Amino acid sequence: MDNTPSGNGPQAAAFGESDKKRIIFGSLLLVFPAALDQTIVAPAMPVIAAALGHADYLPWVVTAYLLTATAVAPLYGKLSDTYGRRPVVFLALSIFMLGSIACALAPGMLALVLARALQGVGGGGMMTLAQTMIGDLVPPRERARYAAWFSGMWAVASLSGPILGGVFAEHFHWSLIFWINIPIVLLGLPVIWKPLKRLAVRGDRHRLDVVGAVLLVAATSLLMLTLTWGGTRYPWLSLPILLLFGVSALFWIVFARHLLRTDEPLISLVVLRDRIIRGIAITMFLTQGAVIGLTVYLPIYLQSYQGLSAGESGVALLGLLLSSTAGSFTSSRLTLKIKRHQRISLFGLLFAVLCLVLLTAVASTRDLLLFQIICIGIGFGTGTMYPIAMVTLQAAAGRANLGVANGLLAFMRALGSACGVALLGAIALGLGIPLASEGHSGAIPDLPYGPFAMLFAAAAGTMMLALLAWWLTPQKNIGDLPGARPPAA
Repeated sequence: MDNTPSGNGPQAAAFGESDKKRIIFGSLLLVFPAALDQTIVAPAMPVIAAALGHADYLPWVVTAYLLTATAVAPLYGKLSDTYGRRPVVFLALSIFMLGSIACALAPGMLALVLARALQGVGGGGMMTLAQTMIGDLVPPRERARYAAWFSGMWAVASLSGPILGGVFAEHFHWSLIFWINIPIVLLGLPVIWKPLKRLAVRGDRHRLDVVGAVLLVAATSLLMLTLTWGGTRYPWLSLPILLLFGVSALFWIVFARHLLRTDEPLISLVVLRDRIIRGIAITMFLTQGAVIGLTVYLPIYLQSYQGLSAGESGVALLGLLLSSTAGSFTSSRLTLKIKRHQRISLFGLLFAVLCLVLLTAVASTRDLLLFQIICIGIGFGTGTMYPIAMVTLQAAAGRANLGVANGLLAFMRALGSACGVALLGAIALGLGIPLASEGHSGAIPDLPYGPFAMLFAAAAGTMMLALLAWWLTPQKNIGDLPGARPPAA
């Protein structure tokens, strides 16, 4: 007998509206630190590099977190199906807090990178579990409304993250951007702890694909190292770079063969055979690569070319981040009214591409108002994608593959983010963009704009590929997908 809690099942019906809202609010509150970490670190990165040294490894402060989060995200779905949401949520939060403490106490860049990797092991499950719990409790037709709650959480994180990161780095100490996670988690845990007891445990015993996770981390890490060292420490065609690339390719081949031969692989091939789910996964990978990569390196542009301080660059990012939330809210509302809802995000991604092309064209200007307007357009366009992707993917997957599908979405988002940061980081290092500030103000206003225009062009090209992938994805009404139909009695 299938006891999986679902938005269409009897377990969901047993919850009152107030209980549903409490679980969803509590889960979002606990996801907040993970969302905050994606925005709070960026304005402080030049200051962190100046304090700890080894600025050429600065991209790893972001990618180490994303790599481990990528590898473990699918595992959390299987763990929660076996042992229940409650203990697995507690496990993820405990690891995340331990990693945050290690980040704050890191004495050097290597220690910080390793601590960020540990933090990612916990953070990788937080977004997956929150989305899965929404799938447990909310019918597919209503999930767009609850997806707006995610947008609200991101709005608060987007508003407070860059400001706090810039202020902490400029006026206090950069370690506060990690210490702040501890009280937030301790505040949110009691809200969700008791209601989660009522969510049933599926009881299925899954094989955890630890080998697949290790192979993925090894393959991706070697690729990141190739991009970091190529053109900077070693020439692109030198023997060390060619060896790194070759070994990385070998690990990718072994990983692919492992997926084909394993009964329960890290990435579900059954789910990936669905054209809609496959299209969403590819689109999310490319979108996140462009957006997160841009978010990481825009503060460096603002501090190095525009001459802003760390705190000012954090404030300047608010247009991009908050407009993304506004785009998510807008598409969530329109999904309830427009039948072919994928068209909303199709036009949104097209608008984001045009704005990125415009940003590339005007990279030389020092007009911050124009910069803010363009960034607002980029954020709003990409923001339309997130709730529609989540709702469509869950409806296409159905009850049987809900946890696996959510794990896949989190997996592709994290992998895309890691690859995007690595790609733009390779371009930045190859073009001689300074990743560390000379002082705490970070102001180097005489740097040429040309290298940054190359960064923006790379982000625009990635977003164009995301637009193409979404355009090629089959367009169906949510009500026509299998997960939107009530289960048989």
